[in-house]
Amino acid sequence: MANTIPVSADEGSPALDIYRQFRGLIVSGQLGVNERLPTVRQTASDFGVAAGTAAKAYKLLEHDGLVVTRTAAGTRVADAAAPLPQPVIRHIRDLVTAAQSSGAQVNDVIDVLRVTWQTYSGTADNATAPRTEAP
Repeated sequence: MANTIPVSADEGSPALDIYRQFRGLIVSGQLGVNERLPTVRQTASDFGVAAGTAAKAYKLLEHDGLVVTRTAAGTRVADAAAPLPQPVIRHIRDLVTAAQSSGAQVNDVIDVLRVTWQTYSGTADNATAPRTEAP
């Protein structure tokens, strides 16, 4: 097996934004196993970025095992991509509803969620960053 150089994206980069968007759709179950993602060209157009930026995001998703890319079949959600359990999704939706009705800002809620996660789990959060080492 050949060594591959991992693909990474800088924090705040458009590629990371695209990665996070599709990752969220996959782990929330909104994109199911074997469901096809838009073409790289379509994604680039939708996000207003260069095709290379969209391709980088797709490579990050593939590196994390969330999607598989086949020449004739395009990019599809991988069999191994597992959505979060439904009770967790329901709690997240309830959190979003409560936060929106109170006027909270999304970044504030995310920051509080990260701190709470770290406090209760005793681990640092790296879930939003693509893996940069071979799995």
